[in-house]
Amino acid sequence: MVTFLAGGTGTPKLLDGADRVFDPSATTVVANTGDDVELGGHLVCPDVDTVLFHGGGVLDTDTWWGIDGDTAATHTELGRLADAAGLDPGPRYLDSDAQTAGRDIARWRRFSGVAEFMRIGDRDRAVHLTRTSLLDEGRSLTEVTRLLADAFGLEIDLLPMSDDPVATIVHTDEGAMHFQEYWVHRRGDPPVRDVEFRGAESAAPTPEADEALADPVVVGPSNPVTSIGPMLAMDGIEAALESTPVVAVSPFVGGTVFSGPAPALMRGVGYEASTAGVAAAYPFADAFVLDDDDPTDLDRPVTRTDTRIDGAEDAERVARAVADALSEVA
Repeated sequence: MVTFLAGGTGTPKLLDGADRVFDPSATTVVANTGDDVELGGHLVCPDVDTVLFHGGGVLDTDTWWGIDGDTAATHTELGRLADAAGLDPGPRYLDSDAQTAGRDIARWRRFSGVAEFMRIGDRDRAVHLTRTSLLDEGRSLTEVTRLLADAFGLEIDLLPMSDDPVATIVHTDEGAMHFQEYWVHRRGDPPVRDVEFRGAESAAPTPEADEALADPVVVGPSNPVTSIGPMLAMDGIEAALESTPVVAVSPFVGGTVFSGPAPALMRGVGYEASTAGVAAAYPFADAFVLDDDDPTDLDRPVTRTDTRIDGAEDAERVARAVADALSEVA
């Protein structure tokens, strides 16, 4: 049994070859929900859905977002209508009262659907509509995620990190904004001053996630701040990780990151933007997988390989290094 902590694209890319190393039927993925948004009334769970679509064989692996070949007629028409009506294209964050009214799981991350600042494909939208409707029928996010996983034929067990809302809010020189506004709309432009995981103080990992964290854990090469940080912000997660073997794959090679906003976010919360900073952020990790060219010396066991992942063969290579590292610390 093994559990992966997933967020963004780093861990899903690793999962692209992990099924050749780890038995999918004995693999659990706990996905970040801190960057979820409610957009036009539909709950969008980007990190859950990347794993969902990958496991279902429909992920657009050029973007690592959405469904391959999906049309976007509704998204395009939303933009046309807003433009024709002279409406600000957004992001249009709903007011404070609307943030906490109605569906609890959507609080602190609600946006109007006018002009739709995130591109949502038509088949992709059907997933969000189904998810939101099942939540409105009274099911938990964990239950809904497992139903969707069945619909996509996943072999792994996919879990959200919590059934409670946690919103990743990035504090910048231009004010506070949800992570999706910061990264998707602003492309990581405003300098980061801090990152807040709003709601984490009252959120809890699900019993299913707690059970999964009793198994050996792999922290994939995802963003330590906004992909893994929301999980660590909840009570009990770090303690669980300290009590089980953990191997982490660095998303950096020394001070260079393969992709994404990790450097700015790491510096914004006080960590060095490097593998050394990742190690400082993960004191619970028993071992690390680092790139052959990474000059970092750590005080924990290190397994080295080429950690760049550009396809399934690369992912399998890194997954085998993870398995080797786990065998040393398990």
